[in-house]
Amino acid sequence: MRGRRIIRVRRRGKMLLVECEGGRTLVFHLKMTGQFLFAAEGTPRDKHVRLAVCFEDGRDELRFRDVRKFGFLLCLEGEPERACGELACLGPEPLEVGLPEFRAILEARKGRIKSLLLDQTRIAGIGNIYADETLFGARVHPETPASSLRAEAVERLYLAMRKILASAVEAGGSTLTDAVITTRTGTPAISSSPTRSMTGKGSPVSSAGPHPVEAHRRPLEPFLPRCQRKPRSPKR
Repeated sequence: MRGRRIIRVRRRGKMLLVECEGGRTLVFHLKMTGQFLFAAEGTPRDKHVRLAVCFEDGRDELRFRDVRKFGFLLCLEGEPERACGELACLGPEPLEVGLPEFRAILEARKGRIKSLLLDQTRIAGIGNIYADETLFGARVHPETPASSLRAEAVERLYLAMRKILASAVEAGGSTLTDAVITTRTGTPAISSSPTRSMTGKGSPVSSAGPHPVEAHRRPLEPFLPRCQRKPRSPKR
């Protein structure tokens, strides 16, 4: 990679693609605790820095830091979507998919709606936090079978997904406290504020009294039972 210029940076799903001269692409996945640090060259690196990219001006460097080592980096040659299986199998982007296609994706799946939202082969880029936020915004229980949703619920879910993600992009995202992107000064470049479904704040029924967030049997799956009704079991 020495001497190659970066010609394009783009995102696909949860992966960041840095395309360079000569047909090489660096593919980063931050996972839970990955970070990009933009620092002046010569600034001490801690033991969690896995890669440092130096630039020709000799003043700055881009560092990939990952405390828990969940993230990964690939160096690919040729078309990334063909060279990397994880990229090839990704579904459409949630802010690019249309309502008819979104509806078709849901109708084809009988499993839990939250599992579908997290399935990167169906819709690429939604993580646990934004899945919870989307379901909360649409007033849909995470256990609801995807194919059972009525047309109005599908539209609510679609609009909530777009609204939540657009708001997140505008705010700079949400992350764990040890997984932030920082500027040269060390200032976090993205938000780490709590989300509504995790705190219960922002609920339209809050004026009626306290509504505690219930934790489902699966880890990190909060929901508001007064807003998100659990689907009834089918009669036998």
